Amino acid sequence: MPSLPPAVSQLFDLSGCRAVVTGCRRGIGLAMAEALAEAGADIVGASARLEAHGSDVEHAVTRHGRAFSGYRVDFADRQAVARFAEDVERDHGPVDILVNNAGTIARHPAAEYPDEAWDHVVQVDLNSQFVLSRELGRRMVERGRGKIVFTASLLSFQGGVFVPAYAAAKSGIAGLTKALANEWAASGVSVNAIAPGYIVTDNTKALYEDADRSTAISDRIPAGRWGRPQDLAGATVFLASRASDYVHGVVLPVDGGWLGR
Repeated sequence: MPSLPPAVSQLFDLSGCRAVVTGCRRGIGLAMAEALAEAGADIVGASARLEAHGSDVEHAVTRHGRAFSGYRVDFADRQAVARFAEDVERDHGPVDILVNNAGTIARHPAAEYPDEAWDHVVQVDLNSQFVLSRELGRRMVERGRGKIVFTASLLSFQGGVFVPAYAAAKSGIAGLTKALANEWAASGVSVNAIAPGYIVTDNTKALYEDADRSTAISDRIPAGRWGRPQDLAGATVFLASRASDYVHGVVLPVDGGWLGR
């Protein structure tokens, strides 16, 4: 007979957990790191331009009384990502939660899309996510527990315009989420993804600063507004906590109702 689950008040408690959050310097990643810290987790953060000390994410995490360690990692460099995984476990020990949020985007018409832009986006948004998940996920499987959360996208479901590499990579993230869940769920490792809708971040700056496009997007969102990075906080804590222990291979839209329209 399975044991009874913990009380609801304990399901979302991440006290004693260590979470790695990539792409944490600003925007969605910063909001995710702060949410996990507020729930009790210590944070190991990584971004391509993360400051050594005094970053916004460090202040956000330590404000909640949790420890923060930051790493500058070039996610376009496969070997650098693998070294980062080694460094984290050497410096901090086992990782309980991995949030794969690092990403980039490049906008060009498909007929003119440069090879270099394609390679860079796919490397950062898909290949590096697999490498880090493989390296840290292997240890989670050995220990019989762990949580991996990817940042997918609405373009995991749709094609977008002028962003073929991003759409391909984020569709790949949806498939990778399910593939890893199929292999690792029985070992106690939950692998899921969050698909943010239109969130005000650097990646969407070209859209929300275009008054006509920004209004057209808002008008199509049932919630009636663009999302904020903080709108991802609840889903992040849920998928990183014991509350989601029987949730595997899900790509969870947090989109103000966009996909239901």
